[in-house]
Amino acid sequence: MPSYVTPSRSRPGPRRRSLLTGAATAAAAGSTLLLAGCSGSDTASDGRASAERRVRARAARDSAELLRRYDAVLAAHASLADRVRPLRAEVARHEKAFGGTRPPASSAAPAPSSPSARPVDVPDGRRSALRFLATAERDLADRRGRQLKDAPAELARLLASVAAAGAAHAYLLTEDDK
Repeated sequence: MPSYVTPSRSRPGPRRRSLLTGAATAAAAGSTLLLAGCSGSDTASDGRASAERRVRARAARDSAELLRRYDAVLAAHASLADRVRPLRAEVARHEKAFGGTRPPASSAAPAPSSPSARPVDVPDGRRSALRFLATAERDLADRRGRQLKDAPAELARLLASVAAAGAAHAYLLTEDDK
């Protein structure tokens, strides 16, 4: 045993193990709920397939909207590119996993959006812009957690995993605020 005291290296905020445990618990809870309500009729399976398509489409749209926010922040604050681009790339992969069609952007320029999409109001300061993204990530992670009960087991696991990633993104975006 050393004769000196070593400094603590812990950082404030949720730990990686806590985030992963939460995601695993949410996925297990979603799977249990879904397995309890299984039915053998063909109309029930059509209904489940339709519900799964709706949940997947909603998740893909939510990820696309989050990508718009990332793109707007990158366009307004190019100096944040090194910090924000890897997280944006993850969100693009999430959209693709849910069946979205937008390719990941290779630059800070915003991806083309539909003309009906309203512009994103990005806060002026760098810290405010990061908090803006963190809030969007946190809100979406919470919404996906609530969608677990409506999703089939495999989709529930994907939703839980992506929700955990969103919570981690929110933490990474605001870790310097503490």
